Amino acid sequence: MNKYVCDVCGWVYDPEQGLPEEGIKPGTSFEDLPDDFVCPECGVGKEDFSPEE
Repeated sequence: MNKYVCDVCGWVYDPEQGLPEEGIKPGTSFEDLPDDFVCPECGVGKEDFSPEE
C-alpha cells in the first residue's frame, strides 16, 4: 500500500498507521478512505493528494 502526500501542505497518509483518531483503522488503503476524507492538517479533499514517490 502506497503512502499519499497532500499536495497543499505535505501531510502524509500512511495506510499502515491509518488515522485512528478519525476512525480510520490501520491497514486502510488510500483508495478505501471515504469520499469525504479531508487532510487533517489543511482540510483539502482526496483529489489534492498524490502517491508518495
